[in-house]
Amino acid sequence: MSTLNKRCAEQKVMRDTVHGYIHVNYQVIWDLINAPEFQRLRRIHQLGGTYMVYHTAEHSRFSHSLGVYEVVRQMIEKVSGLKESLSEEEQIALLCAGLLHDVGHGPFSHAFESVTSVHHETFTDRIIREPSEINRILKQASPDLPDIVSDIIAHRHERTLLTQIISSQLDADRMDYLLRDSYFTGVSYGEFDLQRILRTMKLEGDRIVMKESGIHAVEDYIMARYQMYWQVYLHPASRSFEGILLSIFLRMRDLMTTNPELLDCVAFFKPFLNNTEISLEDHFKLDEPAVTHGFTVLTDSDDPILKDLALRLLNRVLFQYEDLTGTNQLEKIRRATTQNGYDASYYVVEDFTTQTLYQKPYRKEDTNSGIYVSIKGDLVELSEASSIVRGFVQGEDKEDRKVFYPKEIVYE
Repeated sequence: MSTLNKRCAEQKVMRDTVHGYIHVNYQVIWDLINAPEFQRLRRIHQLGGTYMVYHTAEHSRFSHSLGVYEVVRQMIEKVSGLKESLSEEEQIALLCAGLLHDVGHGPFSHAFESVTSVHHETFTDRIIREPSEINRILKQASPDLPDIVSDIIAHRHERTLLTQIISSQLDADRMDYLLRDSYFTGVSYGEFDLQRILRTMKLEGDRIVMKESGIHAVEDYIMARYQMYWQVYLHPASRSFEGILLSIFLRMRDLMTTNPELLDCVAFFKPFLNNTEISLEDHFKLDEPAVTHGFTVLTDSDDPILKDLALRLLNRVLFQYEDLTGTNQLEKIRRATTQNGYDASYYVVEDFTTQTLYQKPYRKEDTNSGIYVSIKGDLVELSEASSIVRGFVQGEDKEDRKVFYPKEIVYE
């Protein structure tokens, strides 16, 4: 028997630094929050190694996921015409999708993905659809709910309105993490008027668009994204931390081939190093406390490279960095590193990053790749309605290429 619409005996509320309160009315949402796979997100930093730069950035994927759920809930209640267009079943599925969209994240978030090729989207899909406590809770509420929630998150759902709310250029995910990350890093770059945006959204056809009166609020939101990426998310010191993390996993992966016994002391890393199928149980157990413990164990490793890199990571002895500009610059750094007794394969990390601030859609039908404004009955793409956004679209993407290496290395 379906219990999809079952309400909590009384409304559950949780204090939140960004939204004031998180409100929970449906029992299925409350049960999902208390599932072990969701509780695990308390042990995953939202911003990976950024706490090495902004020391108060200790917030978790757990609090962010609750925040996304709350933004979805507010959208349903406040966006003109949205609630009336959704059945109660669709509303609940959307709330579940907002809550669970990041449930598959590994330690140190995106940094972990780059070193192990374990993508959080894949594990989010598996946790929802394969045997797990979350899957059991969803199925108990409604047999089809796991597939519906998974399809919304993975952009497979036939109704693109639902995926637009969870993942688009103006979605619940971004609107929460910009405000939340700004608060916990102690910066003002990510601030924008969330309530104004929600009040000036409306449903037109089967997509969410902005009223003309909301253009300035959306411009602030896009500028907040730009500033947060270059001042916080892509901060060089955070990338240096991730570079050392990458080198540790590269070294462990190489040792799996040449001397796997050296990794017996951290055997829980092995499933993530040998390109085999990773079980949900192994994924569940590898949270950030486990990884940090593993690195602590490696400070006594018989492998000098692993020992040194683990000590550097734990004690914040980060690599220095500089912009890559000259043609022979990287080779000079590699040569100097080798001459100083370091293996350049692990002690020289090249990093290239770029950001597209706003992606103008190729077709008007692409609801998830653009923001549209309703002006006098016509839908106008945002870069055509805003000179500020037009400047970003017409300008070149910002690029940044850096090299990271030990501070004691000097080259000419």
